[in-house]
Amino acid sequence: MTDNAEKIPVVEVENLVTHYGDRMILKGVSLKIYQGEIIVIMGGSGSGKSTLLRHLLGLHKPTSGCIRLLGKDITKLNNQEMYEIRRHMGVAFQGGALFGSMTVGENVMLPLREHTDLDEQTMQIMTRLKLEVVNLAGFENLMPSELSGGMIKRAALARAVVMDPKLLFFDEPSAGLDPVAAVELDELILKLRSALKMSMVVVTHELDSAFKIADRITVLDQGDILMTDTVENVRNSDNQRIQSLLNRMPRDDAVDTDEYLRRLTGYN
Repeated sequence: MTDNAEKIPVVEVENLVTHYGDRMILKGVSLKIYQGEIIVIMGGSGSGKSTLLRHLLGLHKPTSGCIRLLGKDITKLNNQEMYEIRRHMGVAFQGGALFGSMTVGENVMLPLREHTDLDEQTMQIMTRLKLEVVNLAGFENLMPSELSGGMIKRAALARAVVMDPKLLFFDEPSAGLDPVAAVELDELILKLRSALKMSMVVVTHELDSAFKIADRITVLDQGDILMTDTVENVRNSDNQRIQSLLNRMPRDDAVDTDEYLRRLTGYN
């Protein structure tokens, strides 16, 4: 990674605010992600990291704020314009999200069928190439039920990158994997970034994985960004909440007695 001043931002989040009912989930979040960068978003349960990911994918509209992907504010796009942006995005979902009624090859090929006018032979070649990249060459005719957990994750990754997206999003990529499979997936993520020069956003709570793959880490806590910095600087931060997260320590939040009683009684 070169200095960020020399790099092009592919994601720009400015003062993002989100409410679920009366509850504020994101509290003015601002973030930049640069071309070719792997940024990891971390935080405890309820920190807002999954909400932020859904906003970046254009699945939910925020209360206020701006989200620019590849230079376009997706909070202002119509459905057709958002469809065009998604052609440049890939998503690897937490559980793989492969269609059980399709073969591995058919799953990987699906974005090509939906978004391109390529002929069948070209789509098959592109599918095999991406399966080769994720070390699943020769598995295209198997069904998802015949794959291990790690193989399902790799097949989902092949589908996410089959159209060579500029942006790749991961939701808990190592969740449910054994340590060896998790390490192999981390290596694959780094290999893909090197080969395809894409920018990656990874939401995870797996510390070992985050420290290995990230160029920078964003730490979210209760809807606020505590820090966005290099792995080394995050690990050495003197912020107590960050250290509690890294060392898996319970939060010791002070109790506001009046607020606690209002919640119990339902009075404002």
